[in-house]
Amino acid sequence: MEQRSQAESALAGAAYGMLFVLGVVMGVVGGFTHGGEIWPAGPVPVTAIIWLLALFGVCLGAGRMMRSRLGAGVIAVGWLLVSMAFSFELGAGDLVISGSTAGYVYLYGGICALVAAFWLSPSSGRSWLMHGHPESSQL
Repeated sequence: MEQRSQAESALAGAAYGMLFVLGVVMGVVGGFTHGGEIWPAGPVPVTAIIWLLALFGVCLGAGRMMRSRLGAGVIAVGWLLVSMAFSFELGAGDLVISGSTAGYVYLYGGICALVAAFWLSPSSGRSWLMHGHPESSQL
């Protein structure tokens, strides 16, 4: 196993922190704009679908650039925290992600996009469960 210097570790931590912030920003902006219309397409929530594609692409790109599933997972956690908070109804009846078709497509489709991007991202190497066991290298 290769050892990282303190500078490399700090740089990786800063990169993951920025990916988390990117996920939060995507959740906030997407939460407020997913119901808008770019062009009249009838009952098809075009803006929500565009947000799903953007979310999938950014998560998959982060996973591939960081060469680990953690890159996609950090963005996913940031987006999920904001999106789940936006889906709760407040006492005054305020709701950001509503129960409309666009809201359902954005919320549940976003979760599916995050899971797909996570699983399509490269694994960082050996399994952390099997690390250090000599019989795992014989498989």
